[in-house]
Order: sequence, then C-alpha cells, then structure tokens
Amino acid sequence: MFSEETKKKIIFILIPLGVGLLAYLLTRNGISNYTENLIKPPFAPPGIIFGIVWPILYFLMGLSSYYIYESMSCHKSNCMLLYILNLVLNFSWTIIFFNLEARLFAFLFIILLDIVVVLMTICFYGIDKKSGYMNIPYIIWLLFATVLNFSVYILNR
Repeated sequence: MFSEETKKKIIFILIPLGVGLLAYLLTRNGISNYTENLIKPPFAPPGIIFGIVWPILYFLMGLSSYYIYESMSCHKSNCMLLYILNLVLNFSWTIIFFNLEARLFAFLFIILLDIVVVLMTICFYGIDKKSGYMNIPYIIWLLFATVLNFSVYILNR
C-alpha cells in the first residue's frame, strides 16, 4: 500500500504530533480552567488558533526531521539530538505553564526552548536547506508564544 519511504515519513510526522497530543491531553483541563481566569494581552489569539497552528508546526517538524535522519551527513546525530531535546522541552513547557501554573518559570523555560529550536534549525539547514526552512514558522510562532508567556506573567503577577 505505502512505500517504505512513505511509511517512515508518516512515522516521523506522527512522533511530534503524538507528543503534542499527549501534552494537550495532560493539560486540557488546565488549559480551559487556568486560562479562563488569566488576564491576557490584547494580541492573544483565540484558543482555536492554537489548535490549528500547532498541528501544522508539528507536521513540519516531523517531516524536516525525516529528511535529516535520512541524510548521509556526519552531523545528523547532533541535529537529531537537538530535535529530540526540542520535543522534550516543548512538551515540558506545556506542563509547566498550564498544569503547574508557573508563569515566570515557564517564561525562562521557553527562552531555553527558543535557543534550542534556533540551534536545531541552523543545524537542519546545514544539512538540508528545506528542512531548515520548514522550521522557520515554528521559530516565529515560538517567539510569539514567548512574548505572550511574558505578557501573561506581567499581567497576572
């Protein structure tokens, strides 16, 4: 039915989608209850936007990681380590912000995630330019999320 290459691509895409889904499932009560009572900045998007944007970003992450994994580069293991670290930090931030309600720590944590994602994107770009480009929307969204996290922290101190 599917070629081996297609099956691998699907698996690589499902990994970040699965991480995102698990994070959502573990925080969905916190998301609705916690964010309901927060003062949000005027630029905060409606919640439905997150449910649209994140799957797209996870899809792009997974596809780009597939191309890196399949490359013959001697640097691919370093890139894949950054990618895995990105997934762990991304998952953890969700728990820290929504379940632990630790807004300041979440802000400091997301800065670490920003750095890792920029390094990962640079690493990916060095091996496969399209894989690097695929993560630029993620960087932009993550920087927006960083500003949003900081704003929520300031407004709710």
